[in-house]
Amino acid sequence: MEWRNIYKGFLMGISDLIPGVSGGTIAFLLGIYDRLLTSINGIFSKDWKKHIGFLFPLALGMGVTILLFSRVIKFLLANYFAPTQFFFIGLIIGILPFMAKQANIKTTFKAKHYVVLLIVGILLAMTGFIAPAESAVITSLTPKTTVVLFLSGWAASTAMLLPGISGSFVLLLLGMYSTAIAALSDFNIPIIIVIGLGVVLGFVISSKVIHYLLSTHATLTFSIIIGLIVGSVFVIYPGIPESGTPFVMSGVSLIMGLLVSNLFSPPVPGTKNN
Repeated sequence: MEWRNIYKGFLMGISDLIPGVSGGTIAFLLGIYDRLLTSINGIFSKDWKKHIGFLFPLALGMGVTILLFSRVIKFLLANYFAPTQFFFIGLIIGILPFMAKQANIKTTFKAKHYVVLLIVGILLAMTGFIAPAESAVITSLTPKTTVVLFLSGWAASTAMLLPGISGSFVLLLLGMYSTAIAALSDFNIPIIIVIGLGVVLGFVISSKVIHYLLSTHATLTFSIIIGLIVGSVFVIYPGIPESGTPFVMSGVSLIMGLLVSNLFSPPVPGTKNN
């Protein structure tokens, strides 16, 4: 078991609680994105023990963090919304130089790749203007709510694997975010299990698609991923805080996010070719 992955799961778990912040972005920041996709794909292979050894500590860290910190994140977003968002903006901006080096954009990107990057970034940024769906908090299961929650978990897990798209934001758009946070805060086990099953199945299927695209169309896929990361900054941007303490706290949070991103960004071992 690669127990050092617990802290990586901890960081990914915290990010997945924030609407607009992607666990996939944090995985890239930590340099484990490719390994994450490979391990999820390899669960049903003959090397499943090796992949479980990588994934289990990661999942444990994510699961414990999501269960324990859902109330903390809820408190921070309610009382320190702007500083919290600016911290994650710092993380996201800080990862862009690493992404540019990993994609080797100076030599691999052509005009079409920059166009794709721009279009994807704009389209994601536009989702920030979409009003979240309002829905009553689901506290008990019926055949209908079971299907809805399962599919919502599936959609959220696909977003979690895509840097720049937040699983929490997808749940917010679907009107299921309040239900998910309430279930975590109140330990509503049936709701958690149904959403969790959708997340697991979504991880397995979506990882295969993303892994295939990175293997066969690396440069185009990187242009999409970088576009998603850039667009996510506009999604979570809370506006310029009022002067005084909120402004100072937000500035400090932004700098801290940049520093943390620089601290965790791994060296790029090689370059990607199209």
